[in-house]
Parts: sequence; C-alpha cells; structure tokens
Amino acid sequence: MIRFEHVTKRYPDGTTAVDDLSFEVAEGELVTLVGPSGCGKTTTMKMVNRLIQPTSGRILLDGEDISAADPVALRRRIGYVIQQVGLFPHKTVLDNTATVPHLLGRPRKEARRRAAELLELVGLDPAVQGDRYPDQLSGGQRQRVGVARALAADPPVLLMDEPFGAVDPVVREHLQNEFLRLQSTLRKTVLFVTHDIEEAVRLGDRIAVYGAGRIEQFDTPATVLGAPATEYTAGFVGADRGLKRLSVTPVERGDLEQPPVVHLDEPAARAAERLTADGAPWAVVLDADDSPYGWVPAAALAGTGGSTVRDHARPMDARLPLGAPLRQGLSAMLQHDAGWIAVLDGGRFAGVLTPARLHAALRRSTAADAANVPRGNVTLDTVPGA
Repeated sequence: MIRFEHVTKRYPDGTTAVDDLSFEVAEGELVTLVGPSGCGKTTTMKMVNRLIQPTSGRILLDGEDISAADPVALRRRIGYVIQQVGLFPHKTVLDNTATVPHLLGRPRKEARRRAAELLELVGLDPAVQGDRYPDQLSGGQRQRVGVARALAADPPVLLMDEPFGAVDPVVREHLQNEFLRLQSTLRKTVLFVTHDIEEAVRLGDRIAVYGAGRIEQFDTPATVLGAPATEYTAGFVGADRGLKRLSVTPVERGDLEQPPVVHLDEPAARAAERLTADGAPWAVVLDADDSPYGWVPAAALAGTGGSTVRDHARPMDARLPLGAPLRQGLSAMLQHDAGWIAVLDGGRFAGVLTPARLHAALRRSTAADAANVPRGNVTLDTVPGA
C-alpha cells in the first residue's frame, strides 16, 4: 500500500533528515516508526501526505507516485492524527468529526450521521459528547475525537504522529487498547510514529527502528526484541528487552502443563482415588462445561464419604485465554499470588501456565526467532540443579 524507494530529504542548510530510505507497508498493516527525537520518523510520515516534499526518491501509495497527485485531494484520502489533536475549538465534537465528509461533498445530515457512528466506534456517546466543544472534553476524549475524525472519510491509510503522547499513562494504555480493537476490525494501513519502544512493540505488526535518518532494523516486534540486528537497536530497545518481549509472545498449547482435572459434581471419594493413583497432590476443578472453577487439594477429598468435589473445591479467578501475551499471564500470577493460572480455549480448560513454563515459553520464542523455526521445534538447554 505504501512504498518508499530511495527517499532522501535534505534541507538547504545541509541537514539530512532522511537518507536513502526504502521500505514497504502492506495493506492493512500497522507499522510503528520508533526512535529518538530528530531521527527522521516524523519527516518520513509527513512525506506520505506531502506536508514535506522529498529531495529525491519516490513514494508510492497503492502503486501511484504521490508526487503526481493533487496535495489537497491526496490528504483527503489519508487520515491524520497528531498529538495536539488539532480540533476546531469553535465547532462541536460532532461537527469536528464530520469535517472531512462534508468537505468531500456529502450532505451535512449524512456527514453528521457518519460522525455519530464513528464517535460510538471510538467509545464516545454522540448524544452526550456530540454537542460539546473540545475544551469541554478530557485529553483522552479529545484524542478519541481526533481518531474518529481521521476515520470519517474511510481512508485506506492512517498517519498517526505520537497521538497518545500527551495523556497520562493510564489513559494512554486505555487508548492503545481501544485503537487495537478498532484496528482488528477496520484493518487500516497505518504509519504510527512514537518515541516509546513499549508502545511500538505493543501496537505494531512491524517496527522500524530509526537511527540518524536511517532505519536500523525493520521487523516484527518479537524479532526486534529477541534478535536486534545492530548494536544501536540493542541499545535502543534496552537491556530489559526480554521483559518487553513478554508483551508480544503469545501463550501456546505447548507452553501449558496438564495437571489432573476433576469435576464439581463428581463424587469426592472417586476423585480422591484417581488422584491417589496418579500421586497428584491437587487437581484443577472444572464445571459441567469444562470451564475452570478452581482447584482442590487431594488431602481435602480423602475420607469424605458421600460428598462431591463441589463441597471441597476452592475457587480461583486467575485465568487467561489461549493466545494472550505472556505478560498478561505474569500479571495475573502476581495479581492473584498464584503459582499457576488456568488457560482457556474458547471458554474450555486447555491447561495451566506456571512460572517455569512461562520462562521456557519466552526462551523458546527467542530461540525460534533467532533460528527462524517454529517455536515447537526448539529444545532448550537447561543448567543442571545443584
């Protein structure tokens, strides 16, 4: 969808902002451009909508050289979200959002109807916030309006220049979650500029790590964190890149342990016999739909007569879906002070994730990316215990 071919931007004073840049962004892909201030990432993005003209090279949008396009018409085909939002202070939220459809010739009523739909999509109630003015909104709400306005003309490409950088960390995380939800549905082609490697890792399908006007590495978040291509990249992503990698490494079935399971309405004596035969000190307790309820110690089931497992089971809420990032698993363990968490596949019990299995999953993921093989093909070497 977007292709840079040997693009350079050099200013009259001799400053080279971008030097011989070549890369492609596929349709529906979200690429984060990350790097320190002054490295050229915002210049790169602004050349896509011709706010900045390249000195040499070509930029193609859906196969067409943008240098031949009318700049105004081009910008109306590209959504643009900036940190300062840029809402019109004299217009209501609804009219701000309807601006581009109205400029494209849609009747005012139709443009406002489209704006109302988009406000709902980004989590704002048009009946409540639609008639307010920007200075009556919180920072997070203004950012949502900025995203809605950028989407109003249904552009195939979205440019986002540190859009969540001006809000506090809690609101920022919430906005990131909402944007990921939107992107999973809309699948826009997105260039997203940030100086925050954790934001880049969390949002990007691929990451372009910028040095001084050049891309040092362009790859998936997992590869950038697990196998930095240069010393510069390794230094930029940080010595704690293993922890950051938890955010982009999903929980897979091969990562799970399979402890014994019993069911809530199973006779306690029968469950105790099975656990004794297996030599298991405890079991996961499932309900009638094979969804985890909690756990039960084997000792609690011994000599319990006509009772059922339900009478002795201990509820436990530590759980997560298969495919969730390892970071979410670690967070759940810490939140619940649990030695394991139940993992669900479509609501049904799939196994448990333990700290040891989590660590092994992270190591296998790193080794698999380095060797370019599936994670299941990796055999780990482990230091023997004392």
